[in-house]
Amino acid sequence: MDRDQCLALDASDPLRALKDEFVLPDGVIYLVGNSLGALPRRTPERMRQAVEDEWGAQLVGGWNHAGWYDQPLTTGDRLAPLIGAGPGQVVVGNTTSIAIFQAVAAALRLRPDRRVIVSEVRNFPTDHYIVQGLTRLLGGGQDRYEVRDLAERRFEDAAVVLLSEVDYRTGARRDMRSITAEAHAAGALIVWDLCHSVGAMEVNVSGDGFAGAAAAEADRGGADFAGADFAVGCTYKYLNAGPGAPAFLYVDPRHQATAENVLSGWHGHAEPFAFEEDFRPAEGIRRFAVSTPHVLSFAALEATLDIWERVDLAQVRAKSMALTSLFIDLVGDALELVSPADPTERGSQVSLRHPDGYPVMRALIDRGVHGDFRAPDILRFGFAPLYIGYADVHDAATTLLEVLDKELWRDPAYATRLAVT
Repeated sequence: MDRDQCLALDASDPLRALKDEFVLPDGVIYLVGNSLGALPRRTPERMRQAVEDEWGAQLVGGWNHAGWYDQPLTTGDRLAPLIGAGPGQVVVGNTTSIAIFQAVAAALRLRPDRRVIVSEVRNFPTDHYIVQGLTRLLGGGQDRYEVRDLAERRFEDAAVVLLSEVDYRTGARRDMRSITAEAHAAGALIVWDLCHSVGAMEVNVSGDGFAGAAAAEADRGGADFAGADFAVGCTYKYLNAGPGAPAFLYVDPRHQATAENVLSGWHGHAEPFAFEEDFRPAEGIRRFAVSTPHVLSFAALEATLDIWERVDLAQVRAKSMALTSLFIDLVGDALELVSPADPTERGSQVSLRHPDGYPVMRALIDRGVHGDFRAPDILRFGFAPLYIGYADVHDAATTLLEVLDKELWRDPAYATRLAVT
């Protein structure tokens, strides 16, 4: 496909007007939406309002009059449709790492007769590390934590299964429906990490979203099927809420009355301002709140949700598959493809392998095409459909091929590793 054809696709793109919602530096093709999303134009004004009109003018009264106190719940309700959840099912706040700790710990408490957590060594490090720390805290040793190849699909003795829907290295997308159904059929609970899928595709954690799997399970005579038990995710990648933006935690309604938040901070108390000596959990999703919400970060998230409430996620997914497929076709066999070739089996990411991937990426960034690098040899390119177009993809691929053909990456300056790769 030549550049003129790409420009024609951009002209007919139903999402094309949304690119103007974002601040993108001149001369930059930004393919790092899977790490940190671009700045929405409306965010600075929303943050100014939070700082000057709310904090500056209302002072401590902002907790009541500007809605700060309820932000974890009100923002959770606004975010919920992006993952196929409903009102009262999502709480926002803290970080993904903390949300993973909360979800896995709660799942273990709901399955006290089981002593196995199923995950993967190649899961995102924070997922893996949090589980390791949790099992040490529980004093159960290695018998509480077992890593199994997902292909085995052995959940019969598992308390909880923790998996990412989209693999952060390869961009491979897991079948959330079938894995959830099989985990439940074996009596295990499941926690899904949605960091690399929310905002890049349609996600549905609720039972309604798993109708196909439910029917298949019924045909086998298995147990009643339901959706995910817990889900976590960040908001600073494809959702564009900014560096350090708060994470979210989904808790299925069937668990909300019995699941325990082991991080029993005062914002999860039934009556925080009663200042009782003992913790008494709030009803519903509020029991999974922990501490004072980061009001300024919430303001940035609220600004980007104003955009997402106008977005058709089916269009986002269709464009994502088209963009990634175009990039793969244009790069050809110049680099080894690590991501699945089938667009339905990957997220909005293309990963390529090169033995000197880090200097290749540095050289590419110097020429205006921004991706990132994951050790030991992976070049990652994340395609955010709201602000990346087909001509951008054409130009990015052309620049990558030039860097490779002319071996521009061999400049010694590119071998020096920066702190964040």
